[in-house]
Amino acid sequence: MTATTQPTPATPPIRIGLIGLGVISKFYVAALEQLPSLDLAAVCDLRPEALEPFRAGTKCYTSHTEMLADAGVDAVVVNVPNDVHASVCGDAMEAGLPVCVEKPLATTLVDGRALAELAHVRRVPLFTSFHRRYNSEVLRLLEELRTTHAANPVRALTVRYLERIEEHAGSDRWYLDTRRCGGGCVADNGPNAFDLVRQYLGDVELTGAQVTRDEHGTDREAIVRLRTPDGIPARVELDWSYDGEVKDVTVELADGQRLVADMLKGHLEFKGSLWHEYVGVLQDFETRLRAGAESTRGGLAALNLVDAVYRSEGVAT
Repeated sequence: MTATTQPTPATPPIRIGLIGLGVISKFYVAALEQLPSLDLAAVCDLRPEALEPFRAGTKCYTSHTEMLADAGVDAVVVNVPNDVHASVCGDAMEAGLPVCVEKPLATTLVDGRALAELAHVRRVPLFTSFHRRYNSEVLRLLEELRTTHAANPVRALTVRYLERIEEHAGSDRWYLDTRRCGGGCVADNGPNAFDLVRQYLGDVELTGAQVTRDEHGTDREAIVRLRTPDGIPARVELDWSYDGEVKDVTVELADGQRLVADMLKGHLEFKGSLWHEYVGVLQDFETRLRAGAESTRGGLAALNLVDAVYRSEGVAT
């Protein structure tokens, strides 16, 4: 008699709770719909009207602590204003839940370090969502450097992150409040740009910065200079008052060639590149969840650079 092989039970989907239904939430929701291994099991927002589209098939809450206690989720995505990242992430990890949090990890380095320590103590992943590292053009250029130009090292790197914040904030006007945002373009766009530098060059340190602020103390423009331990320079240009939008990475090679990754290439819709980038965010988060991989380093490294910029300008964080 021939033995029959029993089918292996399918791995159940990871039940995700989404905390915060602001302007970025639609990209998480759309990405979850494309990933059958993840299930949007619960949503939370302070505004009851924001919950209405989800009431037919998803558990809905106006209190994140109630959701953490009641919803039976396996992990959470934290998409709340920057100033409450630390408290909401802390509550989730105290409940034993892995966290994917929108950048920045926190608005102060002290809070970021405390979250990283809590993640270590509770042994849960704390993953910061740097959506630009999953951009198709960013990944294409990285692969080109690894293969075609492997013998032609990078001599310098520039990342540009230019936009008009009022257009990108939409209804989330907290971006324009320095206390809630954490400062301005350095605090909010800086982490994405700094993470891109680290994606291409590895660890870097600050060598100089110039920050331009408006009458409310919000940093609207910044030039940040970074350097790797072996001396490769990187320049980050941030602008919240730019007429239009530019998001790109330029690499200068040892032989003088300049290669560019335009993160908006092929995406004519406003914020159109974010649809595929957030799929990448959640795929990476899932991989780390299932592997139990260390996840705090990237978020803390970017926050360290934000803190270094502000300290260089004499601004306490």
